[in-house]
Amino acid sequence: MSSITARIFNRVLVEKIVPSSKTNAGILLPGKSSKLNFGKVIAVGPGFHSKNGKLIPMAVKEGDTVLLPEYGGTEVKLDNKEYVFFMICFIY
Repeated sequence: MSSITARIFNRVLVEKIVPSSKTNAGILLPGKSSKLNFGKVIAVGPGFHSKNGKLIPMAVKEGDTVLLPEYGGTEVKLDNKEYVFFMICFIY
């Protein structure tokens, strides 16, 4: 995956984390019980350039867990896995 990082600029490639539908105690949770979307960062671009040309590095790195917006992103399929591209300003 690191071969694509130079081409994604200020974007982050994320694999969504599917929350468990069962608690540790064995209680089944309804599908809409959690509205928070989390993801694991797979690849990160080098950053973006400020108005004066200075490179601003990304605030996340590969392996980080991030909070994702409910909607948005660009879905892609690589190596039979589904990922989502987000601009860095849309993830937390």
